[in-house]
Amino acid sequence: MDNRAQASPRLAPELVHFPTQDDGVIYGDLYGSGERGVVLAHGGRFDKQSWKEQAQALVDAGYQVLAIDFRGYGESKGPGQDDVGSAPLHHDVLGGVQFLRTRGAKSVSVIGGSMGGSASAKAAMAAPGEIDRLILLGATPDGPPEDLKTAKLYIMTRDDSSGSGPRLPGLQAHFARAPEPKELIVLDGSAHAQFMFESENAGRVMQEILRFLSAEGTAGEPRSK
Repeated sequence: MDNRAQASPRLAPELVHFPTQDDGVIYGDLYGSGERGVVLAHGGRFDKQSWKEQAQALVDAGYQVLAIDFRGYGESKGPGQDDVGSAPLHHDVLGGVQFLRTRGAKSVSVIGGSMGGSASAKAAMAAPGEIDRLILLGATPDGPPEDLKTAKLYIMTRDDSSGSGPRLPGLQAHFARAPEPKELIVLDGSAHAQFMFESENAGRVMQEILRFLSAEGTAGEPRSK
């Protein structure tokens, strides 16, 4: 049986924009509707359009989805946009969360890849209670792990590396200190963050995301593929 026949029709997203707390203006693609919202926060080498496939899967599962362009990407603007690496991108994430609430979302989770994951974690630390669940793809948050109290799922490949070396040891050290509820999934391979969706792990990553978002409990031990 072709499961695609059961999926929602693919509709073009609605282009929206909203303000940030620091007077930025962020543009995003809005997919679907409903009381369960998800903000998608891209990595440095991506943009809001990179989430099309994942946004559709989330809409099919009943979520209202907002994929944002960070300041300095597309038409989005805000303080620090000329040096995105040091810009206050967490304001963009929080603006997206608040926008979804104005569109009827009663709960809002955030999925962030790499740079977007770091910004999403900072947003959760800066505004406790605003983000219901947090999924970080290939991202190790800055700041004290003890401050990240939101229910969180970390996904990283075993051989993911940067110019400074393997990323996994740093994430494991962060995870050990982060409070419950938390879960770490380590997958085979070396794909970084959103590049996991272009690898053999694509299906598994999406499966774990949907499971975590819908699960009654969110605590767990580290797991490997």
